[in-house]
Parts: sequence; structure tokens; C-alpha cells
Amino acid sequence: MITEKKFPMTASGKEKLQEELEFLKTVKRKEVVERIKIARSYGDLSENSEYDSAKEDQAFVEGRISTLESMIRNAVIITEDELNTDEVQLGKTVTFKELPDGDEETYTIVGSAEANPMEGLISNDSPIAKALIGRSKDDEVEIVTPGGKMSVVILEIK
Repeated sequence: MITEKKFPMTASGKEKLQEELEFLKTVKRKEVVERIKIARSYGDLSENSEYDSAKEDQAFVEGRISTLESMIRNAVIITEDELNTDEVQLGKTVTFKELPDGDEETYTIVGSAEANPMEGLISNDSPIAKALIGRSKDDEVEIVTPGGKMSVVILEIK
């Protein structure tokens, strides 16, 4: 029997996935079906770019629905009381400074399902998170990223 991948995430991350799933099922799916219906009315489907585009969108929406359902079904919620307050781990927000004199950066480490670097949410599978997890305040850490190595010092863990 194949065991499905578990998706660690916060409760709010799971809620966001559920909202996206609901939107795709109730709104987006209907929009795409309507586009297909309209495109079919144009006639010959073999030369109908509107139809092809709508079918591609339908495949994307259905694929995303399937992915979200799997993520939600296999979600492992990280709760506050499971978190050690002294070390970096999933669900924690960490502030660090690049050495020797870089800027401070703050990220919350989340499961891959809810990662969004533009919002300061990085995946526990990312090179930065992997290097920081298990470390404590004032630790100096070397992080190997695709862009090269960098050294940081952990300033705060919340």
C-alpha cells in the first residue's frame, strides 16, 4: 500500500487551502465549463483556439483541485503547544542577519503547501529553513543556497 505524503502546515494555512478549493469548485470550475460551452458554439473544434484554451484551463483547475484535496486530506496541523520556543522549527518566525553586516530578514517557516516567499513564508524544504531548523537564538549558521553560501546569526525566534 502506498502511503501518501504528509503536508505539515499551520491551521491558518489549511484554512487558506480550503478556501482556495471552495473557490475553484464553486466559481472557477463553472466559469471554465461556461467558456467551453461558448467555444463549442463557434463550430469546428479542430481549429478553435478558444476551445483549446478553455480545455487547458479546465485541466489546470481540475489538477489543482485534486492537489488541494490531497494536501487537505493529508494535512498535519502544527499547533502552538507542540512548538519548542527556544529553537527554530516549523511554525516559528525567525529573524536573522547576514554576516558580516547584512540586513535583517524575517521569515515564518511553514509547510510547502502554504509557502509564499513574497509574504515571508518559506517552506520547511527550502535551503534556508533546512539550515535554520533545530538552531537557537545567537547561533551562527551557514546556509547553502543556489546563489551560494551565506552566514547568518539568529537574532530572534517567535
